[in-house]
Amino acid sequence: MPELPEVETVVRSLRRTIVGRRIMNAEFRQLRVLRGAPQATAKSLAGRRVVAVERYGKFIAMRLDKGYLVVHLGMTGKLLIDAPLTKWTHAIFTLDEGTLHYDDQRQFGRIEYGVELPERVAALGPEPLEISLSDFTKRVRARKAPIKAVLLNQAVVRGVGNIYADEALFRAGVHPKRVASSLSKPRVERIYNAMREVLAEAIESRGSSVSNYVDAEGRKGSFQTAHRVYRRTGKPCVKCGAEITRTLVAQRGTHFCPKCQV
Repeated sequence: MPELPEVETVVRSLRRTIVGRRIMNAEFRQLRVLRGAPQATAKSLAGRRVVAVERYGKFIAMRLDKGYLVVHLGMTGKLLIDAPLTKWTHAIFTLDEGTLHYDDQRQFGRIEYGVELPERVAALGPEPLEISLSDFTKRVRARKAPIKAVLLNQAVVRGVGNIYADEALFRAGVHPKRVASSLSKPRVERIYNAMREVLAEAIESRGSSVSNYVDAEGRKGSFQTAHRVYRRTGKPCVKCGAEITRTLVAQRGTHFCPKCQV
């Protein structure tokens, strides 16, 4: 699933192309990906101008001159500028210049139009690159769940997913199953700094293309080449040489070094 760095990369590539463009027509070919009635949504979107493209955690919010067009990419969703149609193209937005397609092979993504941001978006926690250390520490140490699960909790911070939780905890030297409330303030600070560091580096590398993720112009990211634990099960730790281990935390595959992370 695209996480904060991948979604941020998509947002930046969309901004260059569609801000200022007007939506002339919207066509929805697969209703599973749409929240709302197709005809009513298409009517509401017709003639609307794109004022800004913003990211809220893993959500893409296209702010229009009236309302918001909000997209969650799910596991395999793509927003593509002037791309060819495929059997996975489930929504087509015809602009006054060019087109914007929504492709989604597994159809877990969602598209929604509303006058205001959806409640589930407005209720998300703060941005991990903007939250203060003191606020982050309070939020983490108030939870009795494993720290990996806490980082994945979008009410704590928004946008961190499986890849970057694993990578941040490795850099911080913290075991993913450590109970968050048991962590000392210095250890939480290490997690805070590692989380922000790995997210910033991943954005600079335009995200991780470990599956079919590409930006709006069809370009892959490269941060997957810098992963230190994620999907490296059985390979030697880049720090100590021990084998990277895989376990489950919050029903998610979790990768860590059993020697470096305690």
